[in-house]
Amino acid sequence: MKYLLVQEDEDGVEQLWGRCAGVEGFFVDPVPPPREVLTLRGCRPDGLLSEVLVEPDVSLRCLGDVCVEVWDDEQPVQWWTLVDAVVVAHQPHSTDPERYDIVLGAGVRNEESFFDLPATPHFELFAGTTVAAASAGRCSAVDGLFKPRADPAPVPMELIGCEATEPLLVGTQRPRRWTGGWADLLVLDRHGAVMASRTVGLDITEARPSVLGDGLEDITLTDGGTDRPALAARPIWAEWYQGSPTEPNLWAPYDSQGRAAWLDLATRAWRVPAPRPDRSGGEHHLDGRFVTDVPGLHCALAEALLGPGRYFGREWNAFKDCLGGGFGVAPPLTLTWHDSEIARRALADVVEDPEDGLSYFEDIVRLLERCGVTVVLR
Repeated sequence: MKYLLVQEDEDGVEQLWGRCAGVEGFFVDPVPPPREVLTLRGCRPDGLLSEVLVEPDVSLRCLGDVCVEVWDDEQPVQWWTLVDAVVVAHQPHSTDPERYDIVLGAGVRNEESFFDLPATPHFELFAGTTVAAASAGRCSAVDGLFKPRADPAPVPMELIGCEATEPLLVGTQRPRRWTGGWADLLVLDRHGAVMASRTVGLDITEARPSVLGDGLEDITLTDGGTDRPALAARPIWAEWYQGSPTEPNLWAPYDSQGRAAWLDLATRAWRVPAPRPDRSGGEHHLDGRFVTDVPGLHCALAEALLGPGRYFGREWNAFKDCLGGGFGVAPPLTLTWHDSEIARRALADVVEDPEDGLSYFEDIVRLLERCGVTVVLR
């Protein structure tokens, strides 16, 4: 059995609902949102967007994913992603020739919305959707952004060779579609340790005798959840299935998406060593040969401070939290960063805070030093 299905009861105690030999539909690429036409009004472009507008054939130039932050007077309150954005047309803004009205084609996805739309919002644009995405400018309005959109259709998941327990067994024996809320699907490695967890819906579309026989069932879940790993992540999961990584730089051969999936497993891994007091002092060595992107930097930092397969933040804010203690190691300590020039060059155009203008590399070094880490760049 490679998977466990558990659900918390009213007292917060996990109840086992089933064990499964396999799952089909666990790795699923997200369904892209429908294409729409939006207009960035009064846009002052920066970075990639500025570079695109000066090109002679700007029409239909792809920008990739564009993050839109909706700000009130002090802070961002909503986040949107314009998926696979393409410049369709642009013209000078009617009241300010130094600004532009830019027509984009894109899919639209709402990431988070903490507050209602401000009375006078302004919009910050970023090329890419990771936390260290580069600034792409700002605008005064985004026509077509705020409108109702249908939720995407759920993608089913098949539990193969499932040994169901009560009350899941009751649900599979009912002739009609049964609704059972949500549960956690725990993924086991080859040693039986829980390596990850995903939330799945317990709406059962169909249950039938399993192809594996022996009184097992194959169960179709109507909704396999929205946080399933992408198809490209399958090799990373297969590697972690062998057990928690024990060698350094196993993440290095993967691209940025693969490295992000590696960090995802390091973040979500359930079985970790028992909590112990943070270690301080001593010298830690960071192998910088493969630090060519933000996910790679955080993979290398975690390995330098804690060892392979461990978690120590996956972006700037989380890394800052980890430096505050409670994750196995805490300043003061010395970090010797070998081949640091590779990261300096690779992250030169990645800016976390446009106002201070520091690259992501410089920002991380400054954060380390402010938190009491002596950084030696080599």
